[in-house]
Amino acid sequence: MKKEKFKYNPETLSYDKVEVTWKERILRSVLVIGPAVVLAFIFQLVFAGMFKSPYEKELEQENAFLSSQLDQMNSEVALAMEVLTDISERDNEIYRVVFNAEPFPEELRQMGTGGADEYSDLLGYESSQKVVENTRLIRQLEKALYAQSLSFDEVIGLAKEKEEMLASIPAIQPVSNIDLTRIASGFGFRIDPIYKTQKMHTGLDFTADTGTPVYATGNGVVVECEEKRWGYGQSVIIDHGYGYKTRYAHLSEFKCKPGDKIVRGQIIGLVGSTGKSTAPHLHYEVERNGEKVDPIHFFHSDISPEEYERLIEMATNANQSFD
Repeated sequence: MKKEKFKYNPETLSYDKVEVTWKERILRSVLVIGPAVVLAFIFQLVFAGMFKSPYEKELEQENAFLSSQLDQMNSEVALAMEVLTDISERDNEIYRVVFNAEPFPEELRQMGTGGADEYSDLLGYESSQKVVENTRLIRQLEKALYAQSLSFDEVIGLAKEKEEMLASIPAIQPVSNIDLTRIASGFGFRIDPIYKTQKMHTGLDFTADTGTPVYATGNGVVVECEEKRWGYGQSVIIDHGYGYKTRYAHLSEFKCKPGDKIVRGQIIGLVGSTGKSTAPHLHYEVERNGEKVDPIHFFHSDISPEEYERLIEMATNANQSFD
């Protein structure tokens, strides 16, 4: 039962009952409850700072893990950039040098990676700086890899072209000459066997029996099979591309026809003594960019350096040609 309160009234000389208004009741409640609420809030702040909830601890661990992963990723991307830089240096200084090609344009290797606005959506977080740095490096790596792939595409094309060129350039002897005794006359001024005068001899003469196989010295296309009563007699002309042509003269028989695609080592005719010839032999010529050059410089694929030196000596000492 609620306790009633009375107040003495001097005018009436009696006690009047004290009536408590609702405002007074609210004020009294606030004065009692308020300090308790404030005290509870203070305790909450203190304990929250000193002790973390399991969820908060889990978030902290996750953030620490993500931060360490960002650091590791940054190191791995930086290492990948170093490897790519080494590859690009080899590309310019080795691969392209082998194929006699210009270095890949540096401006294409250094393609732009965008300005600061490109990463604005990544800002505003605790790890923003690491995320932006990793993103920048990754995009730089992607563009550098794309540029390197373009360079390698070009190098592959050069390699294929080089392979075809190496297979086409004259590189073997046109007749079997294992003992290196068949060169009877070299390139240069020689005594004409018929007119007995000094005359420029524009090829090499290989002695061989009639019917000895004659081999193409490089890949190419037969452009002509000449048949003359004098001069070269029966001869085959092969266009090897890349500015090279070869002639095989004084043949007794053709083993090819104009338009045939020829590979190095293929038999294209037989040795004979047709045309202006004094004995069975093969007259062999090499033409480069329209100029006849010494064929002895094009035997590198089937003889050793020592044999090559011996061949040069023999060709130099020969004084009279066979045609």
